[in-house]
Amino acid sequence: MTKVGVDDYIQATAATIQDLEALPRVDVWPRLDRQALQGLAGEFVDVIDPYTEADPVAVLAHLLTAFGNVIGDEPHARVHHDRHPARLNPAIVGRTALARKGTAASIVRHAFAEVDRGWAALCVKSGLSSGEGLIYHVRDSREETKPVRRNGQTTYERVMTDGGVTDKRLLIIEPEFAVVLKRMAGEGNSLSGVIRQAWDSGNLSTLTKNAPLTATSAHVSVIAHITEEELQRYLSETERANGFGNRFLWFLVRRSKTLPAGDPIPDRRFEPLILKLRAATRFARNVTTVVRSSKAEQLWTDIYPDLSEGEPGLIGAILSRAEAQVLRLSVAYALLDSSNMILVQHLEAALALWKYAATSARRIFGDRLGAPLADIILSALRTRGSLAETDVWSLVGRHHRAGELHAALEFLETSGRATKMRKSTGGRPSVIWSAR
Repeated sequence: MTKVGVDDYIQATAATIQDLEALPRVDVWPRLDRQALQGLAGEFVDVIDPYTEADPVAVLAHLLTAFGNVIGDEPHARVHHDRHPARLNPAIVGRTALARKGTAASIVRHAFAEVDRGWAALCVKSGLSSGEGLIYHVRDSREETKPVRRNGQTTYERVMTDGGVTDKRLLIIEPEFAVVLKRMAGEGNSLSGVIRQAWDSGNLSTLTKNAPLTATSAHVSVIAHITEEELQRYLSETERANGFGNRFLWFLVRRSKTLPAGDPIPDRRFEPLILKLRAATRFARNVTTVVRSSKAEQLWTDIYPDLSEGEPGLIGAILSRAEAQVLRLSVAYALLDSSNMILVQHLEAALALWKYAATSARRIFGDRLGAPLADIILSALRTRGSLAETDVWSLVGRHHRAGELHAALEFLETSGRATKMRKSTGGRPSVIWSAR
């Protein structure tokens, strides 16, 4: 069967649910709207694109994240008492080396090494293993009470035992994020919680009894590289649902073109970008609060209900920080354009990139609800079409209690994933369930 667009396929057929499930899946790849490539961010991607096999989305995600980290956490937008700097965690999802994830990282890292050599040398790391290890690299100074003997007398004084880290910026690039996820699954590993703290406020701590570490005002960004298969295998249901997953932006990427020669970017094209990045970085470091223009505020008012509405199930958990992610993206776009005000074009760019991330997440994580029994029943309904409730019971009843089965079916109905219909049989009516 020739691949066609989903809408075209549905319009061209009067297919039932059974027919759709029986046919090959349509490969729907997310499309990046041109609005995401506005301003200096778009100029950077457009200039680089002819000279790299990296996906423009990967280059853009690395650029926004690196810039947001190099400028620090001082420039920020506010929502009530919460600060939102341009602190981003993109997950670049693609086929091993063929997706050229590392190529995108290399280009952006090279560019910002020209902008801030100290940051590139000291604040870019990899090798996440534990929450304590992450905190160590942005730790506060530490004092302990120790006995001090003077003039034959012992007194107890506060003595600094660790000078800590003065530069709290940290960009973690993980080319093998699957390894990190496997470590994170270990019993007692605190990495998931610390990454969530880092995205939220930058105030990090663990409950370690011996030698506890803390970090305040840490500015940590994580760029994760992983394949779709590894992500499905190693990102647990718990981490997808507990807030870890929604602190990342998920981007499907693939190689954009083949360039056998691998020629470098000409200096005449690259150096003007470096000058503009330096200017934007200098500007951003002198900004404290970023606000929306009146027109951008009106656009935000219009789109906020949809962004914050949420939806049930596992994909709802993955996408549940939509408004915060869009806000942070818009801050990065504005500061890259040397503006302390989010204009309409910056908000539109953020929305376009979020749309790509949300579409990627839907393809990666599917439409699972995060409730195992409900997911099993929904899969059966989609595979077989309508099922009588007695058939559902025959399928899963021997492993579950009646109350659990009825709760799962009710969940499918209230979440809009399935409908039920009573069918007259001449005796007791039969209840028929169908996937929506």
